[in-house]
Amino acid sequence: MLDFLSDVFADLSMTAMKGTDFIMDMHEFYMGNVFDAYEFFGAHTNESGTTFRTFAPGAARVCIIGEWNGWKEEDMQRSGQVYTYYSPNAMKGQMYKYVIYSQAGRVEHCDPYGFAMELRPAFASIITDLMEYRFNDGKWLKERSVNYNKPMNIYEVHLGSWIKKPDDENGWYTYSEIADKLIGYVKEHNYTHIEFMPLSEHPADCSWGYQNTGFFAPTSRYGTPAQLMELVDKCHNAGIGVIMDFVPVHFAVDSYALARYDGSCLYEYPAKEVNISEWGTCNFIHSRREVCCFLQSAADYWLSVYHFDGLRMDAISRAIYWQGDPARGVNGCTVEFLKKLNTGLKKRHPNAMLIAEDSTAFPKITAPVEYGGLGFDYKWDLGWMNDTFDYFRTPPEERKYHHDKITFSMHYFYNELYLLPISHDENVHGKATAIQKMWGDYDVKFPQARAMYMYMYTHPGKKLNFMGGEFAQFREWDETRAQDWELLQYPLHDSFAKYMTHLSGLYCARPSLSNAEYNMDCFGWILPDEREKSVFVYKRCAENETTVCVLNFSDKEQEIVFPAGEYTELKELINSDSNIYSGSTPVGGNVSVRAENGIFTVKAAPFSGRLFDA
Repeated sequence: MLDFLSDVFADLSMTAMKGTDFIMDMHEFYMGNVFDAYEFFGAHTNESGTTFRTFAPGAARVCIIGEWNGWKEEDMQRSGQVYTYYSPNAMKGQMYKYVIYSQAGRVEHCDPYGFAMELRPAFASIITDLMEYRFNDGKWLKERSVNYNKPMNIYEVHLGSWIKKPDDENGWYTYSEIADKLIGYVKEHNYTHIEFMPLSEHPADCSWGYQNTGFFAPTSRYGTPAQLMELVDKCHNAGIGVIMDFVPVHFAVDSYALARYDGSCLYEYPAKEVNISEWGTCNFIHSRREVCCFLQSAADYWLSVYHFDGLRMDAISRAIYWQGDPARGVNGCTVEFLKKLNTGLKKRHPNAMLIAEDSTAFPKITAPVEYGGLGFDYKWDLGWMNDTFDYFRTPPEERKYHHDKITFSMHYFYNELYLLPISHDENVHGKATAIQKMWGDYDVKFPQARAMYMYMYTHPGKKLNFMGGEFAQFREWDETRAQDWELLQYPLHDSFAKYMTHLSGLYCARPSLSNAEYNMDCFGWILPDEREKSVFVYKRCAENETTVCVLNFSDKEQEIVFPAGEYTELKELINSDSNIYSGSTPVGGNVSVRAENGIFTVKAAPFSGRLFDA
């Protein structure tokens, strides 16, 4: 115990060393209150040299090896539980590793706080100047918001498989090379935000970035930190927000990274019952405050240094409950960590978004922490997603028995601030893509998908769609292959892409489809109970504008009759069965429906939706 206290006091007395001017309060680090530990730990360079620091309380000895010293071990100086090394010869762009001696023997590690790494399977960290790129997005950052009363149409992208570079072994475009292509596409198709699957360094391509080894290092697959900053900056200057997946629950088991970093279970649980996750990764031990500082700082890093507009936090159900199992009970330490994380991030970045990927019924995910919530801005509505796809898998004659799968979401919608996701998870592992999930043969899937997406874009809640869905890709996503862009040569797919662009444009242009969507007065069922006919009619209202949505999910043409209320005329905005979308309804002139004796009668083709301005 006395040895431990002497270590702590040594840490508390630590001051800035040559090569960096940043001083971190180690007491606050041990208390779990630090959000900028990356300013202290890691490799920090200036005109006179580079200072390295690593936290390794269980190590007997720590050395550094690098390009400047011919990869020969040099001892790092221990002060308490922190090891420090300074070299006037260590320069930007050079690689390095830490060599940790402990009861586990000698192990070479990348820097947990390293800002860049070499390409897998190599794992050396790289000295990086984070000030190399100068952002030009001050106006965007000042004016951005969490989009509560604005349209938010998110395009989810895996950067390595959106498109492939023909003259590259792996087919990877750099962050810089892909920027203009991706931004142009996103703007053309009326998306407001791009959400990148994790860009932090990871060893296995097939993990898609969810099994990290470098929590502060953008993956070198697509270039340098400066190039990623350029991509984000260009998005902002084009009016596009950027969200990144962040993984605060688990990390890769690779021996050179965080696993048993100092010879002990420093970042992970020591108990075997909870040490390993369902994905074969190590679970972070959130009861250890230094680990909380590590994760808090990583989250802040992407928002502060790279100017991301939000973080989508992965696997929150596994953070709330032990191993994600409600039967095991709530993991109190991790829940408290989430509250502290979100509170601290909101103080530092009040207009950045914090989004929970959570499938539980745990209450108040999106309520402020001061009101007993977890402090997220949005929660994925995975219940809506599952119910919707279950409904559309069902044969038309049986849909009347599943009518509630469409109406049920509005019974709980106002419990949280929801985002409607059709993500990568719904396009892999034998689940089939969104279009493939529709009932029936090839041709009949298209009108159903068009109607389904109209339901999605008129249902309250922000929107997220995975790449490829916008042109009805049938093949499940494979991280090694580009999207099937050749499908756009075929009329059904080309017209589907046109439909999705027009639908997205209407969503972004009409305040009634996004403003005040979490206000119960702004949504109203007109026909919620026509289960025998499989039809639905509802309205969305905001800013003195009303949009009426008429949906026919049956396989029969129908005349849908419903009360006109205060409205006398409906002016058509879009018909999913229009022949310009490969439907059967000719396009011609301004289409409207007038009320007769207080009743609207709307014709609807099989598997179709019509949207009206009232």
